[in-house]
Amino acid sequence: MILKNLNYPLDFKFKITTLASDFNITDKNGNYVAYVRQKMFKLKEDVIVFNDESKSQELFNIKANQWIDFNASYMMTDLVNGKKFGRLARKGMRSIWKSRYDIIDENDQPKYQINEDNGWIKVWDSFIGEIPIIGLFTGYFLNPSYTVKDSAGKEYFRLKKMPSLIGRRFQLERLIDIDDEDESLVVLSFLMMVLLERARG
Repeated sequence: MILKNLNYPLDFKFKITTLASDFNITDKNGNYVAYVRQKMFKLKEDVIVFNDESKSQELFNIKANQWIDFNASYMMTDLVNGKKFGRLARKGMRSIWKSRYDIIDENDQPKYQINEDNGWIKVWDSFIGEIPIIGLFTGYFLNPSYTVKDSAGKEYFRLKKMPSLIGRRFQLERLIDIDDEDESLVVLSFLMMVLLERARG
């Protein structure tokens, strides 16, 4: 199972009516790409990617490989074909300043990196967020972005947090073409990364 014919930009929009970390992924025409649900009350992250909000078909599963997530990796499984798709690996110590994740293919080979573009945004968000009243509005002007590059530094995708009061919307742009299987791996990696970065604040 791969995600095909995606019309960018893709919108990741979190629901505010559920306790779980659920969000829709839609394309530029408003068509469903996927519906993402993180299972609650799990010691390890466990995420199911459905075809849409009806949850009539499970497409992918993403599970953490260990209890403590500082250097955890997240295995992606194609539930339609039952095969391992690849994994997302967080780079622990380096992620304290600027978030960095490695995207690893089904053969366990590093393929791409996701890098946070500006680590200062996170610092200022944390600092200004403590200021009464003003701190409520940091989601409108302190919004990080993340870029996918290969080992040669070529840029393929960029994800931006869009201005909003509670940080519930992200937008993914494709910068250059990429083959369908790698594209699916990157999109799945981004949706897992968004859940992790939101949990970190």
